[in-house]
Amino acid sequence: MEQVSPKDRFVTVYGRKPVLEALADDQLAVDKVILADNARGAAAHEILDAARRRGVQVQRATPHRVKVLAGNGRHDQGVLADVVAPKMRTLDAALSGRKLPSSVLVLDGITTPANVGMILRTATAAGIGGIVVPRRGVASIDPLVVKASAGVAFHAPMLRCATAGEAAHDLRSAGYTVIGMDGTSRTTLFEAKVPGRVAFVLGGETDGVSPEVREHVTSWVSIPMAGGVESLNVASAAAVLCFELVRRGR
Repeated sequence: MEQVSPKDRFVTVYGRKPVLEALADDQLAVDKVILADNARGAAAHEILDAARRRGVQVQRATPHRVKVLAGNGRHDQGVLADVVAPKMRTLDAALSGRKLPSSVLVLDGITTPANVGMILRTATAAGIGGIVVPRRGVASIDPLVVKASAGVAFHAPMLRCATAGEAAHDLRSAGYTVIGMDGTSRTTLFEAKVPGRVAFVLGGETDGVSPEVREHVTSWVSIPMAGGVESLNVASAAAVLCFELVRRGR
């Protein structure tokens, strides 16, 4: 049985303000708060009081341990909170379920937190069944991503796995047609045939779709450009893709 990492169950926010905002939001279930053992004074007491009001467990840890858990060495401010993400699960769990999502996005090498956050917001709004966010090669789900998603990241249907290459392999093995977004393709998104079970790959800001994923892509589609514009930002391209799927009634 696959072992589920805490990173596949929680969205971890760090820093005094994001943690206090999470504790103040009754719509969010906070699993625990981890506070550096050298944290003292008014700020620490404010966090302890907020956690106590919500009945949230507070664990103490060394400042170094907080930095490691937060994955950020500069902005954790000695505190983090693990917020339950009810729709987050592993890709393996999704593919093992009775009802597979019909349309999936795969994020491949997208490293700008703002882009990841906006894609999560757009895809969730469009009703996309799953958004594959690998643990490696893609921006971590952190307060910057949460902010860019306007909080939607807590509720987005994220599917977690190690790498985008692994995801493309597993999705194809599960019967998905893997389609890549590429501005050079002669087939546009608006004329392409979209099968009943499909995974669209969104490549990174600089290098596009990685070689590890390309070997699993069965076809490519583009978004037609005019006015001498070469391409769209990946988050904008994702918005066009997601709502084209909505238009088709998916």
